[in-house]
Amino acid sequence: MIRVGVDVGGTFTDFIMMDDSRGRIFTNKVSSTPRDTSEGTVNGLLELCSLAKVDPSGVDLFFYGTTEATNIVVEHKGAEVGMLTTKGFRDIVHIGRQKRYLTYSIQVDQPWQKYPLVKRRFRLTVPERINARGEVVEPLDEQETVLAVRQLKSQKVDSIAVCFLNSYLNPENEDRAREVIKQEYPEAYVSLSHEVVNQYREYERFSTTCLNSYTAPIVGKHIQNLIQKLRSKKVRAQIMLMQSSGGTATTRWAIQRPVTLLLSGPAAGLIGGIKFAELADFENIITIDVGGTTADFGVAPGRLLRYKHLLDTRIKGYAAMLPMLDMDTIGAGGGSIVYVDEGGAFRVGPMSAGAFPGPACYGLGGQRATVTDAYIVTRRLNPDYMLGGKLKVYPEKSVAAFKEQIAEPLGVELEDSALGAISISNHNMVQALELNVTGRGYDPRDFALVAFGGAGPLHGCQLARQLSIPSVIVPPLPGITSAIGLLLSDIQYSESATEMQTSLSPNLGELEEKFSKLESGIVERLRADAFKESDIMIQRIAECRYIGQSYELRTPFDSGEVTPKTIENLLKNFHKTHYREYAVSFPDRGIEIVHIHVVGTGKVTSFKWKRIASGGSSPSAALKDTRKIYFEIRDKPKLISTPIYERNLLKSGNTIKGPAVIEQADSTTILEPECRAIVDKVGNLVIRVR
Repeated sequence: MIRVGVDVGGTFTDFIMMDDSRGRIFTNKVSSTPRDTSEGTVNGLLELCSLAKVDPSGVDLFFYGTTEATNIVVEHKGAEVGMLTTKGFRDIVHIGRQKRYLTYSIQVDQPWQKYPLVKRRFRLTVPERINARGEVVEPLDEQETVLAVRQLKSQKVDSIAVCFLNSYLNPENEDRAREVIKQEYPEAYVSLSHEVVNQYREYERFSTTCLNSYTAPIVGKHIQNLIQKLRSKKVRAQIMLMQSSGGTATTRWAIQRPVTLLLSGPAAGLIGGIKFAELADFENIITIDVGGTTADFGVAPGRLLRYKHLLDTRIKGYAAMLPMLDMDTIGAGGGSIVYVDEGGAFRVGPMSAGAFPGPACYGLGGQRATVTDAYIVTRRLNPDYMLGGKLKVYPEKSVAAFKEQIAEPLGVELEDSALGAISISNHNMVQALELNVTGRGYDPRDFALVAFGGAGPLHGCQLARQLSIPSVIVPPLPGITSAIGLLLSDIQYSESATEMQTSLSPNLGELEEKFSKLESGIVERLRADAFKESDIMIQRIAECRYIGQSYELRTPFDSGEVTPKTIENLLKNFHKTHYREYAVSFPDRGIEIVHIHVVGTGKVTSFKWKRIASGGSSPSAALKDTRKIYFEIRDKPKLISTPIYERNLLKSGNTIKGPAVIEQADSTTILEPECRAIVDKVGNLVIRVR
């Protein structure tokens, strides 16, 4: 079997091919094509196939991580959305929740108010009503619905979100509204709130449904365009896309539910980082994926995937109440622009030069100094070995940009300005890491930092030192780790329902009936994707809270028939979960089951990473050069003669003392003074930080 993973970033697109029959791995990295990311994807895949001497028609599985849905929301470039909602509830998506990021300001606009997913003139109401028990109090007024749909059609909206009150309890009116839309405006994309999020909390459900409609037409065209281009090049592989939950989905599902793709790329990186930490025998890990545009952070205590609370799952301020891995992203990468602001302050990012025009050193028209240029000025990056020599770099342009834009305005030496830019970039990342680690009650000294992405290994040692993290793990292919994470992911679907029962008087029959209904739907979907029963795994989850609390925690729920013993185990699991999250639990109190979830997984891949050849402790066989490099010693730049090693020539057991530079085609690792790296059995660099 031949599997390909493709991770599309803002600056570079990464590829990995695993050929199981030959036991070979091939990689590629090309510049992203922002105007049409599928163009760079297809061209890079053909390059990879040529390198591997594989006919494109021989690829069996194609895993795809994309930022397409995220960029649509971040850049406010989505479809024109119309909305049908219950009479009297037109402004739910505008009002939102009471919580404000500027609590005492009466003038500030929330992101969803300043850039609404649905303009007010396109939010139309129709008479209908479902009560809190799921009973139809007022049937859908079909005549009014026809008129509303015709109005939206005349206004040329691209998609329609149907968001009715309490539809999660009874979808009858929403289903009928879809039939009316199909009759009157069949070209429009339709999202029903009970299908996108079948849970209570109207604002979050409505917002998520609108996000789905906002992204669907564009994401759908992007996926169809990708499929068409791949098929035109004789690629017949099954295409699967990474979701925010850490599982993949077929193109059919992704086109229907593009809102599930909002954390597509970062999710794959976290999964890849966890796997290589496991191979290096580390339990608690922090992952940092630094690319050309962003830095993505994840925390996995005990190598467990953590999920954000459903009320905290947001993208650019918009509520998206769907399972998302607990990750954070900031604008800090190799392409982050370095500048002196109007007040004379030295700043880095979050703006990025991206793939085009890119950093000044790329010679593609970029004039602004960037973090990549800072690494060129300090000689830490080899201008003749970027992307293994594929990317031509002009170091003199980096020097000119830093001299004119930073060093001279600040009145400092050139090297000071470049090292300062690196320090500020590190500081920005440290702040985000502190928020995600110490801010959640974890001690960084109990964790290892997995640094990957094209630029992650450049920053790893300094970040670990500032946070007192004792070890850094650099995977064998750090620049391709997110693409590897795609190959580790199975197809996954999730369905949910609001339940509202207490452990004091549970209705066991109702719980079993609802779980079984959700399971049967997911199993049917996985069977339609050609999975056998032996490859399907079903997991039950309950979102619970102590009676009287406002917010829930995800809690494992036993499979099989629901019995009193099942509820007893649920109580135990919830007390443990609550204690782990808040360092306190109340075993004598009852709990409330608010939502139930079923996660269905179709096993797609198995992952085996080959061991590398063993060698002695000396890395001399991999030594290829010595270069004078600037390091910051006691807050001053110092030019130090530094050995340069070729990563591909290192053997298991080799030990490298810092300072050193370890180069490879997809990334460069900086080993700071007083640090030491050991190459483990699979090729990880395990760095001990002092």
